[in-house]
Amino acid sequence: MGKSFVSAMNLIQKTFYPSGKSHSATVIFFHGSGDTGSNLVEWIRFLLGQDMTFGHIKLIFPTAPLQKYSPMNGELSHVWFDRKAISIEAKECRKSLSSIYETVGEMLKTEIDGGIPENRIVVGGFSMGGALAMHTGFHINQSLAGVFAMSSFLNKGSIVYDSLKNRKNPEASLPQFLMFHGERDMMVPLSSGKETFDNLIQLGVKGNFVPVRNTLHEIKKSELLQLQEWLLSVLPPLESDLTTKL
Repeated sequence: MGKSFVSAMNLIQKTFYPSGKSHSATVIFFHGSGDTGSNLVEWIRFLLGQDMTFGHIKLIFPTAPLQKYSPMNGELSHVWFDRKAISIEAKECRKSLSSIYETVGEMLKTEIDGGIPENRIVVGGFSMGGALAMHTGFHINQSLAGVFAMSSFLNKGSIVYDSLKNRKNPEASLPQFLMFHGERDMMVPLSSGKETFDNLIQLGVKGNFVPVRNTLHEIKKSELLQLQEWLLSVLPPLESDLTTKL
């Protein structure tokens, strides 16, 4: 029997096309558990006072499939994968993760087939979405341009760490990394985010950890403003973007 997974074609996606005349890079932004891509778009719009858009970058906000979620006693929720508990100590549900890997792999392939090279794609997310982004860029496809995570963590003994330890070409550069974490986060303690970040750095990832003052398990405007700057530094406009004429 083949593996069951949700095809990327079946995922609801909220997409913002580049505001300029050419599309040379893509960002996939994964929401947190129990949320939707549309809600994340609304949240960002509320914080920034406008949508997050770029002249040459397409932004995709997919919605996770509905599936049983153990921390909610098996109730259906929009989650990227199941987990035993929202804790760095919990064992990773690798079977659940493997099904979403295929879905994400399809999303990446759609962009690559559309002419966007791997090194012009960034993945990121909030909370569980940030964990999925780390799995995507440091396990599924280590040739991406960057990974960002907000209020996220990887479980102790994560397959992501195994993947980085066993790289076939340790000299090849890994995706750039940006991690934000609220200093007053009660759901995912700052220490869990920092431990995850330190583990990744020890395994060759290069990036920045940004503690956010007076911040709970949430996104703040300051993070989004820094994220926009970082995205433009990792995915700068190409010369062709700047010279494209009607």
